[in-house]
Amino acid sequence: MQLFNFSQPLHFMRFKWPALLLSVLLVIGSIGSFATKGINWGLDFTGGTVIEVGLNQSADLTAMRDTLSAAGYPDAVIQLFGSSKDVLIRIPLRPDLVQEKVGEAVLQALNAKQSTPVELRRVEFVGPSVGEELKQDGGMAMLVALIGILLYVALRFEWRLSVGAVVSLGHDVILTLGLFSILQLEFDLTVLAAILALIGYSINDTIVVFDRLRESFRKLREATVDETIDHAITSTLNRTVITSLTTVLVLLVLFFMGGALINGFATALLFGIAVGTYSSVYVASAIAEVLGISREDMLPAPPAENEVEQV
Repeated sequence: MQLFNFSQPLHFMRFKWPALLLSVLLVIGSIGSFATKGINWGLDFTGGTVIEVGLNQSADLTAMRDTLSAAGYPDAVIQLFGSSKDVLIRIPLRPDLVQEKVGEAVLQALNAKQSTPVELRRVEFVGPSVGEELKQDGGMAMLVALIGILLYVALRFEWRLSVGAVVSLGHDVILTLGLFSILQLEFDLTVLAAILALIGYSINDTIVVFDRLRESFRKLREATVDETIDHAITSTLNRTVITSLTTVLVLLVLFFMGGALINGFATALLFGIAVGTYSSVYVASAIAEVLGISREDMLPAPPAENEVEQV
């Protein structure tokens, strides 16, 4: 299936410098947001108590928030969990609270105000040391993934493409984290999983472009490097658009219908896919071109003299 049928390659590399400048400004803005506003870490990382309760009728979240605020929990986060009768309550870690007793106290406060009984389903406590360990493990997971991709692309293609791929992935991760920092969206384990999934999605898109780039260098003997890159990107455009649109449709369903618990996951991937598609074109390929990628770097090495004599 082809959405587009181009008789001539599109001139993507004509705009590589404005695109790279835009990327640098966005990365600087994201890092600046980290430094000034930080990340709104969820309870998975900061510690706290997660309480799941069930009701016999649809929950009035506003009334429940008012009840818990009056009971001494103004910072409680209350969300629907699955159905309209299941509610998830998150109480952040506070030095004045005995976390082991928070679940019972919250249940008593709700039952004192609710017209129907509130049933306690589960209580989970995440300590601050566990949250700190999750931060370190999550950062290490992203670092290991980037190093593995760097080595893989360098061995399969060429070191300049390897650098372009890793810079592109770092660009995608930083901008996605920047979005969560600027908007102060909650960053929990589902968002971390989305960023790791984004790394895999983005490198897959980049590898497809690099593979076609290697073929184009072998076929287009008279073309310049910019023309060859333009040809490679244009020839993969149908595949990129179809794949991105299909993934975005699924994520839109998750975003609007998946509930609050999956909202961060869908948000990270929706933004990340848009940024990843852009970076595969204007960051990965452009960085490799700026570093001096040439046709000679992509062609197979000529046979050694002794091999030629034996033939």
